[in-house]
Amino acid sequence: MSTILPGATLGILGGGQLGRMTAMAARTLGYHIHALDPDPSCAARFVVERCVVGEFDDAERAADLAAQCDVVTLEIEKVSIASLEAASKHAPVRPGPHVLHVVQDRERQKSWLGRNGFPVGPWQAAGEAAEIAAAVARFGRVFVKATGGGYDGRGQVELDASATSADATDALRSLGGGRCVVERALDLAGELSVLVARRPSGGAIVFPPAVNHHVDRILAWSVLPGAVAPDVASRASEIARAIADSLDVVGLLVVELFLLKDGTLLVNELAPRPHNSFHATELACATSQFEQMVRAVFDLPLGSVEVLRPAAIVNLLGDLWLGDAPPPFDRALELPGVRLHLYGKRVARPGRKMGHLSAIGATSEEALARVREAASRLASRG
Repeated sequence: MSTILPGATLGILGGGQLGRMTAMAARTLGYHIHALDPDPSCAARFVVERCVVGEFDDAERAADLAAQCDVVTLEIEKVSIASLEAASKHAPVRPGPHVLHVVQDRERQKSWLGRNGFPVGPWQAAGEAAEIAAAVARFGRVFVKATGGGYDGRGQVELDASATSADATDALRSLGGGRCVVERALDLAGELSVLVARRPSGGAIVFPPAVNHHVDRILAWSVLPGAVAPDVASRASEIARAIADSLDVVGLLVVELFLLKDGTLLVNELAPRPHNSFHATELACATSQFEQMVRAVFDLPLGSVEVLRPAAIVNLLGDLWLGDAPPPFDRALELPGVRLHLYGKRVARPGRKMGHLSAIGATSEEALARVREAASRLASRG
């Protein structure tokens, strides 16, 4: 039996909001928590017992974290393989370095998905401007994405069919001049995500698909369960479970999916960690994604993913904090069923996720309408 019972210590590589919320769930279950982050005032700083300050490629600091932990997990993909391997000499790292090796590089990730029979949209790799221009000529409108990094819409450039060689050169330069992937723009009916949790001793469970909406490539809102046809939900869940099994993920894996207007499902990206689109599980489900993460990495029985009531979230970006007065949170909280979740970040910047609002409803549509109304009250200061 590989179960590690409460009283043990969890190490989290990353101290952002996902690490903060994972730590809070772990505390509820009775675990101790340490975290590593480059920022000594990171979001998780005041909810963990020890915060190791170090870069994500600092293998020595990662080993220092792991040496005092029973299990190590992560909340961000930026952790270097060397750091994961150094940590694994002291404690199990879940998910393991082999998962990050695939996920960290978009070219490697898409190649792995294709080789293993998972559906992806038309794409090609590029390392030179001429290759980007050739992809535009082949696909028409495209998204050019750096193979590494990039989050919340960063690290990508959109080009249309009229793009010139100079445009391709500018795109490559803006992405750092390294390798990139060029993806054909798709005719989307919607965007979904599916969350899979897996234990080291066997067993997995799949949350219902969430439906997501992005503005300027940043997640604006998400609703759970998503209003999709039963056959689409079933296929999405099957794809996500198969990917998690093939990658041998221990912990969480979120599979982001494109739903085309003809009903086709294509894999967009993979995230082996808690995910913004499943924050609503804290209200909607019998087990939140954060508690499920803790259960999975400690090999506890996985919790029920039953949706007890529909819920939705709206992200709160730093733009809201840049006025003369703080956002009027009291006005949002006047609405029944609305909750506020702030991440404890000290510096607000445009586009930076500072928190989210969540709301429940009798239906998914009602939950989404309620949380969007709450968010509109924050944007209106009159």
